[in-house]
Amino acid sequence: MNNLNINPTRLQKSNRRSFLSSSAIAISSVASSHLALAATPLRFASTAVFLNDQIATLELWQQYLELRIGRPVRFIQRGSYREIIDLLFNDSVDAAWLCGYPLMLHEDRLVALAVPRYQGAALYQSHLIVPNTDTSTKQILDLKGKVFAYSDPLSNSGYLVPRTQIVLGKQEPSTYFRRSFFTFSHRKVVDAVRAGLADAGAVDGYVWDTMATQFPSSVAGLRVAWKSAQHGFPPIVVRRNWPAQEAGQLGDALLGMQASSGGRGLLQRLNIEAFEPPKSKQFDSIRALLKLNPQSTS
Repeated sequence: MNNLNINPTRLQKSNRRSFLSSSAIAISSVASSHLALAATPLRFASTAVFLNDQIATLELWQQYLELRIGRPVRFIQRGSYREIIDLLFNDSVDAAWLCGYPLMLHEDRLVALAVPRYQGAALYQSHLIVPNTDTSTKQILDLKGKVFAYSDPLSNSGYLVPRTQIVLGKQEPSTYFRRSFFTFSHRKVVDAVRAGLADAGAVDGYVWDTMATQFPSSVAGLRVAWKSAQHGFPPIVVRRNWPAQEAGQLGDALLGMQASSGGRGLLQRLNIEAFEPPKSKQFDSIRALLKLNPQSTS
């Protein structure tokens, strides 16, 4: 048998080089992954906003998020909730400010990441609005045969809530009004009622309050005739299959906004107090409305 002369020192050096080479490859791979993520924009969708100086607000929000998560951010606006949902399901956007109604329709594919706190709670109401000259309307059941403006077919406050009131009144929503139409914007509902295109409409109470604060002339001549029960505030949602690391980064950035002066200034522009983690059963009231409206779940 031939003797094998193995130099222990040479073997240790060889193993060390092999280990360092493997470690370098692993570190390089991780670094490349982080660099690729850092270069990939986070795509954030919303419907048309109504805020005062909306372009500046979105730019500030973009800058805040980019600083916190260390990657580019792109805001993408669409005219309806359906368009935004399609973008989420096609992996064309990563996150969206969405209504609780479509979230409840698609709980198997979407999850709430953060919920705004408004007037002390992560809750809001639907408002029934009419002209000041209409002094008789107290609820939606006083509007039979009138013209009504809904906001979006997937809006809780602008469609599901008023529809439920008609159902609870043992009326048929499709024939209750002489005519109804969708504006695809809470602000446009207000505009339609002010212009006399509709006798009444349903809007998000947060939107109404913000318009009254930032654009008081836009709600002049109108009044709130009725307010609904409270429901879970429209949340920031992400796809359930979005990587947990990315969702965590965005969630931390949103939940931490009130901790910095820049974040607090942005919250003030958005007319909300903070973002909170979603709570268990927060949207149960919307689930209950859906059970009363089986035809509205398509």
